Amino acid sequence: MSRQRIPLLTELPLVVWLVLVWGALWQDFGAGNLVFGAIIAYGIVNFFYLRPVELTGRFNVLWLLPFIGRFLLQLVAASVQVFWLAISKGPSLRNAVVAVELRSHSDFLVTATGHAISLIPGSLVLEVDRSTSTLYLHCLDIETEQHAEAVRTEVLATEAWLIRIMGSRADLAALRSEEARR
Repeated sequence: MSRQRIPLLTELPLVVWLVLVWGALWQDFGAGNLVFGAIIAYGIVNFFYLRPVELTGRFNVLWLLPFIGRFLLQLVAASVQVFWLAISKGPSLRNAVVAVELRSHSDFLVTATGHAISLIPGSLVLEVDRSTSTLYLHCLDIETEQHAEAVRTEVLATEAWLIRIMGSRADLAALRSEEARR
């Protein structure tokens, strides 16, 4: 079985990323180490087939800056909430696995949403179903269906922010039409 030859220009972002990771792992960004890292990275990219990441070609910095602020606020609030839950409820805390079906079927957006959610204390992505773009999250302090619905709403809001920042035009149009119906 042979695979299609991918142009070096398409693989270049992955090679550059792997070279930077190589330098960071060795804590040496000298020319010799980076050249050797580039050889290793090129070999990895050609030996192990990775599907190319399909970027949308759009990136909106005006939505990125408020997203970063919102993310940092969520990070602090969730850290305080997890601290308080650990002190007040301790081992009697009720947890749940919550399924959230995302709007976008882009691997890139599903991954970005999953990472953004996992970085906030109190929730962790356990599994991703690529066929339906569903994230399965382990969440702290879920006692009722309303709590689970609040988690779903928050995840979909995070996805909406990411669609505004870097989603495809089709995802952005679908999001805008959904918001117009509300």
